[in-house]
Amino acid sequence: MLLCLDVGNSQIFAGLFDNQSLVLKFRYDSRHSFTSDQFGVFIRGLLREHNFDPQSIKQVALASVVPELDYSIRAGCIKYLNCDPFILKAGVKTGLKIKYHNPLEVGADRIANAIAACSQFPNQNIMVVSLGTATTFCCITEDKSYLGGAIFPGFSLCMNALQEGTSKLKSVSIAKPEQVVGQSTYHAIQSGLYYGQLGTIKEQIFQATRTVFNKKPPCVIGTGGFSHLFEGETVFNAIIPDLVLHGIRLANNQQ
Repeated sequence: MLLCLDVGNSQIFAGLFDNQSLVLKFRYDSRHSFTSDQFGVFIRGLLREHNFDPQSIKQVALASVVPELDYSIRAGCIKYLNCDPFILKAGVKTGLKIKYHNPLEVGADRIANAIAACSQFPNQNIMVVSLGTATTFCCITEDKSYLGGAIFPGFSLCMNALQEGTSKLKSVSIAKPEQVVGQSTYHAIQSGLYYGQLGTIKEQIFQATRTVFNKKPPCVIGTGGFSHLFEGETVFNAIIPDLVLHGIRLANNQQ
């Protein structure tokens, strides 16, 4: 079995694969540092809780945008799973043609999303919108050229900025509001967060279609922890919350 880890700024999103089948998903808080023992004990305990033998893990692969956690994760996997993880980063074999001025700047999670998107929607122009700590946009051509994209503060960052930068505005639950015009401060913040993100997504799609894809609409894929909020909208051709895990799996298999 293969354990895939997407190490983000807020959480580690993990998935266990039996060949191509994703048989288990879980999350682990990455906002605070932890030791290799803490991580390793957690992984072994969680696997056993779900009736998986830790010794059945033959490979571990990870994509990380939090370098300060990489040592603890790698050491924990070596000590507790007897696996030295494959680490996805710019420069490893992926099948993508990275067109960034400096390919090393491209986040591993964005690379993984692009790999999986190209696999699931071959020979198409693609735009991946990932809604997590940050909202990221990635443009990939039908010949697997990764052109770049845009990065925007995600739901939580926007809400935290309001809370920390004002005296009276407090945090709210992140959800689609019942109406656009909020009739309380709470619902007004919810509306601003939701429709602010939605408006940004629509404008990025419009501008990319016009300037990058020669006015031919790309296949737009929504992913990430908050992507489910837009299931009732028409901005995405598909919503695949665990896209990044499949990308990490595919990258590992290419090595």
